[in-house]
Amino acid sequence: MSIDQLIRLLAGSVTLVGVVLTHWFSPWGLLLPAFVGLNLIQSVFTGFCLPSLILHRLGWIDEAGIIHWGGRA
Repeated sequence: MSIDQLIRLLAGSVTLVGVVLTHWFSPWGLLLPAFVGLNLIQSVFTGFCLPSLILHRLGWIDEAGIIHWGGRA
């Protein structure tokens, strides 16, 4: 799995969670998918992707962009 695929998987999952929260609890749950959409749009223009930064700091992605599911290899 590439970094791009992982980011799209995370974005889709968080978007679905926001829709479920909206359906079952409150319309405020739509803020979550709105944030995901805005983050995707700004990452196209700036090249900055917060989820990839977080995954890198957690040790799931190394400097070469290789994903390590169990942490550092």
